[in-house]
Amino acid sequence: MKRILFIFFTICQFSLIAQNTISGKVTNNKNEPIIGANIYLDGTYDGTSTNDKGEFSFSTSEKGTQTLVISFISFETYIKTADVSSLKNLKIKLRDDVNSLDAVVINAGTFEAGEKAKVTVLKPLDIVTTASALGDFVGALQTLPGTTTVAEDGRLFVRGGEAEETQIFIDGVRVFTPFTPSTNNIPSRGRYSPFLFKGISFSTGGYSAEYGQALSSVLLLNTIDKPVQEKTDLAFMTVGLGLGNTQIWKKSSFSINTSYVNLSPYLEAFPDRNTWNKPFQSLNGEMVFRHEFKDESLLKLYGAYSYTDFDVIQEDINYANGFRFAMQNRNLYFNTSYKNKFGNNWKFETGISFTNDNSKLKIIDDNVNSNQNSAHFKFKLKKLFSNRFKLNFGSEYFISDYNENYTPINASKFEYGFSNNIFASFIETDIFFSKNLATKIGVRAENTGLLNEFTLSPRASISYKSSKNSQFSFAYGQFYQNPKSNYLKFYNNFKSENTSHFIANYQATKQGQIFRIEAYYKDYNNLVKYNETQPTFNSTFNNNGNGYAKGIDVFWRQNGKIKNTDYWVSYSYLDTKRNYRNYTTSATPNFAAKHNLSLVTKHWIEDWKSQVGFSYNFASGRNYTNPNKPGFLNNKTKNYNSLSLNWAYLINQQKILYFSVNNALGTKNVFGYNYKNTPDNNGNFDRQAIIPNADRFFFVGFFWTISDNKKTNQLNNL
Repeated sequence: MKRILFIFFTICQFSLIAQNTISGKVTNNKNEPIIGANIYLDGTYDGTSTNDKGEFSFSTSEKGTQTLVISFISFETYIKTADVSSLKNLKIKLRDDVNSLDAVVINAGTFEAGEKAKVTVLKPLDIVTTASALGDFVGALQTLPGTTTVAEDGRLFVRGGEAEETQIFIDGVRVFTPFTPSTNNIPSRGRYSPFLFKGISFSTGGYSAEYGQALSSVLLLNTIDKPVQEKTDLAFMTVGLGLGNTQIWKKSSFSINTSYVNLSPYLEAFPDRNTWNKPFQSLNGEMVFRHEFKDESLLKLYGAYSYTDFDVIQEDINYANGFRFAMQNRNLYFNTSYKNKFGNNWKFETGISFTNDNSKLKIIDDNVNSNQNSAHFKFKLKKLFSNRFKLNFGSEYFISDYNENYTPINASKFEYGFSNNIFASFIETDIFFSKNLATKIGVRAENTGLLNEFTLSPRASISYKSSKNSQFSFAYGQFYQNPKSNYLKFYNNFKSENTSHFIANYQATKQGQIFRIEAYYKDYNNLVKYNETQPTFNSTFNNNGNGYAKGIDVFWRQNGKIKNTDYWVSYSYLDTKRNYRNYTTSATPNFAAKHNLSLVTKHWIEDWKSQVGFSYNFASGRNYTNPNKPGFLNNKTKNYNSLSLNWAYLINQQKILYFSVNNALGTKNVFGYNYKNTPDNNGNFDRQAIIPNADRFFFVGFFWTISDNKKTNQLNNL
């Protein structure tokens, strides 16, 4: 018995001798103790947690070189590899995790919509449930601050910029003709279905060095990587039909959306102010094919087709029989993108897009035929050196070939056009000094073949998190853009138009709510001027134009504080003047309203299985020139007001009845005035108000989704 006890105590003694004690203290960057941090030796069961003083101590029988791991939520994991005997009385300071949800976001001038965005201003669903948007992604974005309501046009006018100053990209690759063509006072719409996109980034200024050829704004649309299930979507609408289908295989998927719109039945029920020789009709189709390889790289092929046809006569004070405008437009767009990870935290992305746009116009009795071929080739590399330092660089090449011929009645044909190549490279870094302070610094270089010009565009932004729920951001950028095709087709001895952006932003977020206020200043130079009412091949052009835009944008959104209610309010103040085009002096352009206000509300009524909503849009009067008074752009229209309503009724989980009416109150809005070309006997010029083609627009749709789970619908949150 004594021998057994002796052996037992000897084993215990050797066991105690073989034990090593690991100890230390864990604090944050303010030397405050971190309580409950997880501490262990990698590959073992030996470990512990810190106490209320941030201290820890545990024993291990491991010997030699070991790896100590210390982790805690919202902090970077600490790893130390050393001889186990040296892991005593450690003083460890954990660094903030810059990827945590409460970390600073570089966001000056940018609104995010998507599931992966840390701070979401809009959701993808908002595109199809905002009353005034009518399912158009552009219509939903027009309720955000920084945009100006130009209801007769329909495109994005951002912070005093023309619509052509905003560029749109799908999966990082350029879209050259993103809007369906239209005519006077009939707003354009985005060509692409919102159901194929998982997220949107809308930059109202100060955007990344990765993007160029846009003076005012960049809109990034990202298609869905992996659909969750197979389904078929059917749409029956007062204006046409829609069909969508998604198929999924082991590593691949295919989605298609098609729609046919014909306004003939609608115009029979609700005639407008036009005389339609051929009512508006369009055929649209989109497809996305995705394939994921074994190394988790992803290939996406995106294609879209659009055909538009109409012939209309509109009242015009200068044409007794009205002004005739007819169009046939065919648009093809292809986009291929590929992304892959390789090596040590490297990412590779590349893409190609091609656009063919062909239009045949009849303007009164004259014919205009135009054809545009454009392509974009792009590749970029990303390197994650650490959570605190990221590098993004790449190059891209743009090709544009534009041809147009004009045949006046009983006259010879005129032909004109241009070809242009642009080569660009960019490099940009994201540096996180802590989770409260980060900066993005980049530069973009471009060489334009047609203009024989090289430009360099520095970009920089910095964000500081001032408290748990708020942050400040500042941004600066220089931006260049070639003159519009309408100028280049007649003359090409230009320089690039350019502008500088200065932005200051404050943002505060809490669960279910966000507040943003942003001030900006834009300085325009080298804007195009010409000496006639409209640019022609006889016009005299120069780059002597200039201008500025400054203002304040405010956004507030709250979801859930009022039961089952989601709403947002946006307001923009804009002060802008330009001396460009055929302007005789510096003036506020006729598309710019000083005050813009939007209020959007959505409310779920459980007993009715319905979501009801409204959108109210206000814009102060816009400038126009009254030739009966001295001066240029010397008068203002009355204020613009529009209240739109919608109602989505859930018949069952997969069947939705949707109703909306735009400008429900029938407000008599005026966009400007046409004046007679010649004065009357008293020397006065008669005028005609430019008004919407219809005071209201009604829409009714039935949307039916067929899927295996019998739950998914086209408005997934209903």
